[in-house]
Amino acid sequence: MSNTSLPVLVVGGGIGGLASALALVRQGFKVQVFEQAPEIGEIGAGIQLGPNAFHAFDALGVGDKTRARAVYTDYMVMHDAIDEYQVGKIETGEAFRKRFGNPYAVIHRVDIHTSLLEGAVETGRVELFTNTHIERIEQDEVNKTVTAIDQNGKQWTGQALIGADGGKSVVRAQYVNDAPRVTGHVVYRAVIDKRDFPEDLKWNASSLWVGPKCHLVHYPLRGGEQYNVVVTFHSRQPEQWGVTDGSKEEVESYFQGICPRARQLIDLPKSWRRWATADKEPIAHWVFGRATILGDAAHPTTQYMAQGACMALEDAVTLGEALRVCHNDWATALSLYEKNRVVRTARIVLSGREMGRLYHVVGVERLVRNSLWKGRSQERFFDAVEWLYGWNASNCLQQG
Repeated sequence: MSNTSLPVLVVGGGIGGLASALALVRQGFKVQVFEQAPEIGEIGAGIQLGPNAFHAFDALGVGDKTRARAVYTDYMVMHDAIDEYQVGKIETGEAFRKRFGNPYAVIHRVDIHTSLLEGAVETGRVELFTNTHIERIEQDEVNKTVTAIDQNGKQWTGQALIGADGGKSVVRAQYVNDAPRVTGHVVYRAVIDKRDFPEDLKWNASSLWVGPKCHLVHYPLRGGEQYNVVVTFHSRQPEQWGVTDGSKEEVESYFQGICPRARQLIDLPKSWRRWATADKEPIAHWVFGRATILGDAAHPTTQYMAQGACMALEDAVTLGEALRVCHNDWATALSLYEKNRVVRTARIVLSGREMGRLYHVVGVERLVRNSLWKGRSQERFFDAVEWLYGWNASNCLQQG
């Protein structure tokens, strides 16, 4: 086989991996996706989608599929969890859509993944391999190929490789090998049926309650038939990055002193999943020969900007556009991709850290936070998020 007839290898079958597969197929490549789990699927709960995510879905050809599964919010709102003071509110209706060209929405993570998976399968050019854990990568500079070796020693050769294998990326570990920055913040997530959710919190909104060293989030999912509930707190004990089952008793012990209305949220779930969170320091180089990284492998971040999945989608579209303008020349395309993603995604990582700090402040600093957006007009709110939500496929190569 000639180099150009080889597939592109994508390590990881999550949102970033499937999005990159779609972007690559649109540039004429065949793709092989390797997923270590027994089946291609997603776990988790709800996530938020800014207009930038919908621009990416459209560029990947799955805009209609995703729109049909999303819930469109009327606003985003932040309340103080102690006294219910409304800190800030951004309307996400007609004026917001007109400004950014797409809506703000909330969706179950599984529903995004399903839309991307359907799109990939429909192309007929994406092969999916499960139970396949890629352990190391070798490159042949003479023949310009990349070979991935799995847990059974089987070799898979392609013309390039995309590491979309998450925050604990094997690809990143081989080429960078940097340690995570464990935050000490623990996140509990659950999905609640509509019938069990408090009537006085059934808002069609992405809602945030900020408290001392803790916060709570809720919003509707799946046509309002379910609600996503997320609670976050600063752990009293040393944490290790990972996911485990949680306990209601632990959650309750961290939310003393918050108002009864917000406190209802922690009494709802019958079972919780517990995430001890981490990010990594942003890095300037994502390209290693004919291999690169994408999504959480490239820029693992905390959840405070609600942009983890959105950034993976943007990465995929930008990679595809870089290949298009570089006529599928991998060396120049990967350099252009990196140039246009490093600063923007680093801003998300660093902004996430600062937002997490701002959410959880105490004492006089809490009062300062509550005053930050007092009297701010919607237009000024829109101006403040222009850098984030104004991204689209036509300007994605103007970010570097």
